[in-house]
Amino acid sequence: MLVIVALMLQGQLWLSESGVAKKHELEELVRQQHKENELLGERNQAFEAEVIDLKNGQKAAEERARNDLGLIGKTETFYHVVPLLGDRMVADRDR
Repeated sequence: MLVIVALMLQGQLWLSESGVAKKHELEELVRQQHKENELLGERNQAFEAEVIDLKNGQKAAEERARNDLGLIGKTETFYHVVPLLGDRMVADRDR
């Protein structure tokens, strides 16, 4: 009787949906989540460094204003370079 119960439990462990296959599937999901967490952690560290830099430095705020907002300083000169597209300039393409 004990052998039959042991065989039934082994069958359930190896063949059922909630057995070994499910365990391996869940382990893979955990590995994927750890990888995603590492990437997000690195991104968060970069954001934290940028926030600290913005709080402490004038140059970082100026660089952010130039790059993101297109602002220029009072003593700076802005040059807009338009690349050529074939024989015409890119700006002419939209007309």
